[in-house]
Amino acid sequence: MRLFKCFVPLTLVYLALIAAIVHSQDDQSGSIHIDCGIPGNSNYTDSTTGINYVSDSGFTDAGESKTILPIYRTITPVLPQEVLTLRSFPGGIRNCYTLKPVQGPGNRYFIRAWFFYGNYDSKGQAPKFDIYLGVEKWDTVSFNQTVSRVLREIIHVPTSEYIHVCLVNTGHGTPFISSLDLRYFNNSMYTAEFGSLYLFSRLDYGGIFAYYRYKDDIYDRLWNSFDEINTSSIYDFEVLKDYAYDGAFEVPTEVMRSAIAPENTSNPLKITWEPRNASDQFLIYLHYAEVQTLQRNQTREFNIYLNGNLWYNRPISPFNRSTGTLYSTEPENQTSNYEILIQKTKRSTLPPIINAIELFTVRQFLQSQTDDQDAGSIMDIKSVYKVQKENWQGDPCAPRAYAWDGVGCSYNGSDLPRITSLNLSSSGLSGKIAPSLSNLTMLRSLDLSNNNLSGDIPDFLAQLTFLRILNIKGNNFTGSVPLVLLSKSKSGFLTLSMDSSLGGGDTNQCLSSSCNQSSNKSLIRIAASVVSVLVLILIALIIILWIRRRRKRQAHLKDNSLETIKRRFTYSEILKLTNNFEKIVGKGGFGTVYHGYIGDTQVAVKMLSPTSVQGYKEFQTEATLVGYCNEDNHLGIIYEYMANGDLEGHLAGKRSNVLSWEQRILIATDAAEGFEYLHHGCKPPIIHRDVKSTNILLTENFQGKLADFGLSRVIPFEAGSHITTVVSGTPGYLDPQYYRSNRLTEKSDVYSFGIVLLEMITGRPAIGTGDDHEHIVEWVRSRIEEGDVRILVDSRIRQNVDVNSVWKALEIALACVSIASDDRPTMNFVATQLKECLETELQTRKKELVGVMSLNIDSDVSSPQAR
Repeated sequence: MRLFKCFVPLTLVYLALIAAIVHSQDDQSGSIHIDCGIPGNSNYTDSTTGINYVSDSGFTDAGESKTILPIYRTITPVLPQEVLTLRSFPGGIRNCYTLKPVQGPGNRYFIRAWFFYGNYDSKGQAPKFDIYLGVEKWDTVSFNQTVSRVLREIIHVPTSEYIHVCLVNTGHGTPFISSLDLRYFNNSMYTAEFGSLYLFSRLDYGGIFAYYRYKDDIYDRLWNSFDEINTSSIYDFEVLKDYAYDGAFEVPTEVMRSAIAPENTSNPLKITWEPRNASDQFLIYLHYAEVQTLQRNQTREFNIYLNGNLWYNRPISPFNRSTGTLYSTEPENQTSNYEILIQKTKRSTLPPIINAIELFTVRQFLQSQTDDQDAGSIMDIKSVYKVQKENWQGDPCAPRAYAWDGVGCSYNGSDLPRITSLNLSSSGLSGKIAPSLSNLTMLRSLDLSNNNLSGDIPDFLAQLTFLRILNIKGNNFTGSVPLVLLSKSKSGFLTLSMDSSLGGGDTNQCLSSSCNQSSNKSLIRIAASVVSVLVLILIALIIILWIRRRRKRQAHLKDNSLETIKRRFTYSEILKLTNNFEKIVGKGGFGTVYHGYIGDTQVAVKMLSPTSVQGYKEFQTEATLVGYCNEDNHLGIIYEYMANGDLEGHLAGKRSNVLSWEQRILIATDAAEGFEYLHHGCKPPIIHRDVKSTNILLTENFQGKLADFGLSRVIPFEAGSHITTVVSGTPGYLDPQYYRSNRLTEKSDVYSFGIVLLEMITGRPAIGTGDDHEHIVEWVRSRIEEGDVRILVDSRIRQNVDVNSVWKALEIALACVSIASDDRPTMNFVATQLKECLETELQTRKKELVGVMSLNIDSDVSSPQAR
């Protein structure tokens, strides 16, 4: 294990002391010290430390202020003022403090939470609960006795502007907190390379006080004189008052003036401890300095061993009045017991000493918090409207189990969670629409209905690129609806719900300071055109409704057989339209498919076994059914002919045409919307059960359509899933959870569709051919770590894809093939994400086209040409 030795020679002591003085003058810069439970908006300066404490009212809006019982105020040593009050959280599962240090993300911060029970609730039983930092568990807080004080401290480098400290109720009593400190570390004296540093112990050896902190320690680190670390056969040196110590780690002089040594000077000094968790990885910081004035014939020199191995490659000789520090440069090897042995060398006349030790365990906080812009926007919205929702605390999206009510988020692998929907209907909002909403740039759905909002409807709502649903009904808006919003609504791009009193807005109103009379006339013409289109749509809707009503009346007059819905063909007609089954175009699970013509229209005819129950079911489920034949022993169905065959044929190279990336995403979107209709549009829902690339057929215009519903199952509403006696599906596409449990849900189709998506991205089959039998999911995951997504893309289109679009599609596919069905998205979400993926691709093509046009224009400009 590599170690680093750090000390400041005597010649630098003077400069170091000056630096310490300058530093101490800025000791609380960027710091946050919260005394939990004191009256709102109050503050005070602690008489002992000089630290300024503020109320927690500006950092949390939950919980109740409490005071420890008076008897505990008289215990010895005297309790610091910041633990005399506390805030308890009897309501809700997760309650949070949100801190926003001025130095921002990427810096080191020292964070400490204090908990002193003091029997504040008169129950005499201290609780047990979890504390979270950000969106991940920091530790569990538990107490040995009612008078004990618990401290949790960590050195953390956040990646977000917001630091959330959350208390989570685990069912073992009401969580509470006494005080919370955050202090900025403006240097790199503690490594942040391996993760956050969770304090295991910080011990002042030989100290005469219970502990030292600020102002003795300019960082307000707490140096205890008593700890759980065992140090055998020691005695304390006399404290030397006339020395001042300094070093790179700025250990307080009061700590470094004392040290311990073995009672028997020939024995080593031994320090042992056990980790709290088997997985703990330790970083060790040993601080040493000479505390005696040595005579010329005296020498102090020692070696340090960790678990029997030499920890530093040469002997240590402490310097007078200068702190040396040995520390781990990487986490130490894990073991069930740790032993540091400090052994004097043969030439040493004095025993080994040690002044202080710090032990940290490495904590990895890998889960992403919500995008800062989204988080800041939703917090501002909460503040502006004074939203009172119990769980609107901490991170709005993460972890998923604690996402804010009414806030929908997207979770795309390594990307930061983004807010995609916001439902504040009937939330008592008043005033104007908050400008902060404009920063929620990924919003797809916004519901502000049934509130007391007033003023104009702002233009920025139309600038939310992905907004598809906007509900502003039941408010008190004045003025007109922005024309851009109306245009999006009338073009079908946006579903806009508003009160009739708004009347569609004043289409003559100029919304730009630069508009003129000609633009007004253009807007009037556009509005007139839109109205005309709406009239035509209304007429079409009336006709459709009339036809449906007529069919319903006819359905009452006849039975519900196929004769009332589709045309019936005789077997002789089937022979004629297929030219005696001349051309086979495919084979499904329950029959052979032939090519044929009805007049000039191409059709496909599937002839089925007369005993096939699944085949007869397909009459009622085939999405493109044109007609059928049910004569004697001849059972067949006639459906639209798909001129471009199935998707698998194109991906496998069986056809000369190579599908472009844009075509693939369009086909995937078509298919996803089809499955979404089966799962959520059909009443009751239908699960396909055999989703694969051969069952996605392509029209002449490469529109994707679903086929082969022979294995489909209807799922009752009240069940939500279906137990099958026989698992059906195609190897490579089959949902592993369905295979193990026989429990069929819509997420089984989602898994299979994820495999199809991976096929479309890579051009590989679900299971490799020949000697390569690797499953496509394993193949993708083994290569995705290389970082370049292009290596995964079908080599035939690799050079003509937008990387962002591919990443998006890949993230969707990998989410679909999650092992646990609960982690898979719905088909509705998949379809929406694929549309965004397609939009990314189209935007890229548009930019390329504009670039080409610009190039062509530039080339027409006269300029000297090379000869």
